[in-house]
Amino acid sequence: MKHDLQGKCAIITGGGRGIGRGIVLALAARGCHVAINYFRHRTEAEQTAADAAQFGVKAIVVKAHVGREEEIQALVRESATVLGSVDIFVGNAASGILKPITAIDLKAWEWTVNINARSILVGVQAALPYMRQQGWGRILTVTSIGSRRVFPEYGVVGVSKAAIESMTRYLAVELAPENIIANCISPGVVITGALDFFPRKEEMIAYAEANTPAGRLVTPADVGEVAAWLCSDAARMIVGQTIEVDGGYSLLAF
Repeated sequence: MKHDLQGKCAIITGGGRGIGRGIVLALAARGCHVAINYFRHRTEAEQTAADAAQFGVKAIVVKAHVGREEEIQALVRESATVLGSVDIFVGNAASGILKPITAIDLKAWEWTVNINARSILVGVQAALPYMRQQGWGRILTVTSIGSRRVFPEYGVVGVSKAAIESMTRYLAVELAPENIIANCISPGVVITGALDFFPRKEEMIAYAEANTPAGRLVTPADVGEVAAWLCSDAARMIVGQTIEVDGGYSLLAF
């Protein structure tokens, strides 16, 4: 089946909870072995691994601070050793300092951009030899509507998300001739722990609920289903695109 990922091996950064968990479970349901990266939330990562293993796949947890080059390289090596290869790299881990853009100092800039964007480049570079050996690879990145719209105090995070989208396009064009396909997913407002850091969380949720044409907010499982499909051969000719998974939220002018 073109939708099958049986025997493939994937790394999902920030895969223990929220959107990352949704992607992990969708990949595992299609027969894909999974390496679940976490940094602080080991319990959630282990629970996600246990749930993924119910599909009969290998599921491991690997601690790594993806903002540190040597740690993400070690994440890729360990995952390849235990799972057997790396066929799919999902750059989902995210962090950031929520302040007005004019109040962002160098430390906040580097923290946010290194974790959100630079980690993807380093991870992909480390995973490429395994993908090239197989003659098959998939790269998925995760952005947000904040790359194109302005949210209060989201400045440096929004910049990092815009960088992710641009990097995905460049990776896609360079690597597609090798059957290594890169795409980006832009979820709508998804109720996860990440929203707890937003200063106007309740207002944001209420607005999204009232302005999503599909009638409900997006769930991590919704994002996971799209991610798994993009990794399949059925989506082979979707190259370098940012796919909106938001129930139509981003279409409305006001």
